[in-house]
Amino acid sequence: MRQYRIAAIPGDGIGTEVIEAGVEVIQALAARDGGFELAIENFDWGTDYYLKHGKMMPEDGLEALKPFDAIYFGSAGDPRVPDHISLWGLRLAICQPFDQYANVRPSRLLPGIDGPLKGVAPEDLDWVIVRENTEGEYAGAGGRVHRGHPEEVGMDVTVFTRTGVERIQRFALELARSRPAKHLTLVTKSNAQRHGMVMWDDVFEEIRGDYPDLEIDKMLVDAMTTRMVLNPKSIDVVVATNLHADVLSDLAAALSGSMGIAPTGNLNPERKYPSMFEPIHGSAFDIMGKGVANPIGAFWSASMMLEHIGEPKAAATLMSAIETFAARGETMPRDLGGEAGTREVTDAIIGLIEGRN
Repeated sequence: MRQYRIAAIPGDGIGTEVIEAGVEVIQALAARDGGFELAIENFDWGTDYYLKHGKMMPEDGLEALKPFDAIYFGSAGDPRVPDHISLWGLRLAICQPFDQYANVRPSRLLPGIDGPLKGVAPEDLDWVIVRENTEGEYAGAGGRVHRGHPEEVGMDVTVFTRTGVERIQRFALELARSRPAKHLTLVTKSNAQRHGMVMWDDVFEEIRGDYPDLEIDKMLVDAMTTRMVLNPKSIDVVVATNLHADVLSDLAAALSGSMGIAPTGNLNPERKYPSMFEPIHGSAFDIMGKGVANPIGAFWSASMMLEHIGEPKAAATLMSAIETFAARGETMPRDLGGEAGTREVTDAIIGLIEGRN
């Protein structure tokens, strides 16, 4: 029997609730399939850990994670700790050392879900946004000097390397090649950012000739937001920098119906390190503990995780259950117009997996 080790890091806020639900779902999938087992180990890292120990994760945290096949992550963020501490102390502290440079964010208008765009059919909104995930605007280079004085300076330095730019562009091009539309859009802001962004354009021009089978276009990031709203059918795979794709993927999630359904895979494509999968909705402390968090984003992320570790059949079963659940519209969570809580949605998905619904 195939066996996989999964590190579950629920983190903060509703992350604890949706990851617990996601673990139930993937264990139900393993039981149904019968061909693989999941050994899931929970790590209590996050803000509560920080308040006890002064750090979001232990010093040997990365060594503890290395043997796992994948990481299932909830969220990082809590009003008791500044956001930059929680983010850099946990999520980015895993992404960067594990070279999870390809952040993959699918967005689809699932059947039965009405997004905010009028007259858009599910087949018209089926995107994958590929975000460079380890450098760029979130490289961490910079600093502050002369604190508290009128001449105080704060700088975050955007760092692009030719290696980093080319590998994420090639990853996105290969992904576009694997999809029916075979269409890629490169998003930059090279009219205003005339060094790093122009390098993105230059590298792209050097490598795009290796993909003559693809339809390729380029767009400035501000114009891309307009295109996403006014012409969603024209988009398939998008590749952009850490910051630009971060913003665009949140817009994509909203246009597909809710942040609560959106998944993410933080991939180390070479598999030297474990990849990490998470919903993008964040910790949502305003609804923490109320039992109303939408777990669909965590389930979809789990489907991506199963695909990544080598269980495409189980991944497809879970995705089919999510689509059937959405199409029926009987027990929708609150952010999708229903009254169902986390428990009800989880039970409905497990029922579909087990063939009871």
